[in-house]
Formats: sequence, structure tokens, C-alpha cells
Amino acid sequence: MTLYGVGLGPGDAGLVTVRARKILESANVVYTPGRLSRGVAAEYVDGEQLDDLEFPMTRDEEQLRRAWKQAASEVAPAARNGTAAFVTLGDPNVYSTFGHLRRTLDRFHPDVELEIIPGVSAVTAFATALDVEIPAGAELTLREAPDGEAPVGPNRLVLFKVTDVPATDEKLQEAGYAVTYGRRLFMKEYESTITDDADELTERDYYTIAYAEKPEAIEGPASLFE
Repeated sequence: MTLYGVGLGPGDAGLVTVRARKILESANVVYTPGRLSRGVAAEYVDGEQLDDLEFPMTRDEEQLRRAWKQAASEVAPAARNGTAAFVTLGDPNVYSTFGHLRRTLDRFHPDVELEIIPGVSAVTAFATALDVEIPAGAELTLREAPDGEAPVGPNRLVLFKVTDVPATDEKLQEAGYAVTYGRRLFMKEYESTITDDADELTERDYYTIAYAEKPEAIEGPASLFE
């Protein structure tokens, strides 16, 4: 049958799309890669339908390959014999762990049919949460910034996985950016934090986004109604 890669949105069950909800409700089994995604899926799926997949928090590529191969060997039979879903926060094709599973299935289980159900991604949701307007024609660069990294250059940056906010902030400020941070945005079980003060976010947290903008980008195009 089919394995669906289902995007759950940024963490609030109310932001799951109608299409995603229908797939979850009809699936024989729904695989979850972590507690947060399981919590969202559980709003629409009975507990007996849920199955957790364990992935190590490591950068050891060999260990990660073994984990994804094991996950694929578990998911493939369920997809062949019925309807299975693998859920992920955000969108399955945007900065998502689903890509690892998809590539592993393509290599070792090429007969498994795959279908992607897009979800509301932090790539777009951040703009609403941080009250940021990205005007038509504006360039916007998406990058990851773990462990104090701070990619610079473009006038507008969205940085994901900002785990060391003070270190990243110092570098961005030196490069001339005004920065706003959002932590655990739209995650119903958690209090979201939105701030331009890096000292408020000294604790490391994977679910932190930064929007960095240079002064010359703020002016933007003139209004048609001026």
C-alpha cells in the first residue's frame, strides 16, 4: 500500500491540515520519532495506532545509518500490508528527519510507495509568531545555526536550531543585524518566548529560531497607496 510522510505543523494540533488529519485517522499504524510529534498525533490517533521509533541523538554517521536502516525495516512491512504514516513536526521535506527515512527506504525497500502530506512549516509560521512581514520580492535565506554558528551575508536570514543563542547573537550583532528570537513557537504544551534579548535564552534549546535583518532591508518598497 503506502507510507505517508505527514507534516504536523509547528507543534499546535490546531495547525494540522485537514488532509493530514484524514490520513492519520485512516492509517493502520502511525510512527512517531519523538515525544513532541507523538503528542500532536495523539490528538487524532488512538493510542494503539501509535508506534515510536527511536533515533539516537548523535552525530556518529554510522550509528545514525544503523538506526535509520532499522527504522526502515520496521516501517516497510507495515506500508506493504496496509497504510502507514510517519509524522514529523513542520513539513516532511523542509529541515526534517523524514528525509533520512525516505532515502533509506529508496535504497533498501524501493517497492514501498511514498506520498508526502505537507505541513505548516516554521519557515512560514515564524513570520506570524514574530510579527515579521517579508514583502514581495524580498530575499530570505534559510540556514541552520547550531552550537553558536552564525551564517552572515544576506540582508534577511532565518536561522534554525539556534542552540547557543548568546554566541550566535554576538556574531550577528557584530555583522550589523537586528535579531529577534522565537523559542517553541506554536507548541501548545509549552510557553513560547519571543525576544530580542539574547540573555533571556541562555538555556540551550533545539527549537529556537532567529530572524536577522539588516537596517537597509527594513526600508522595503514604497506602498502602492502612498
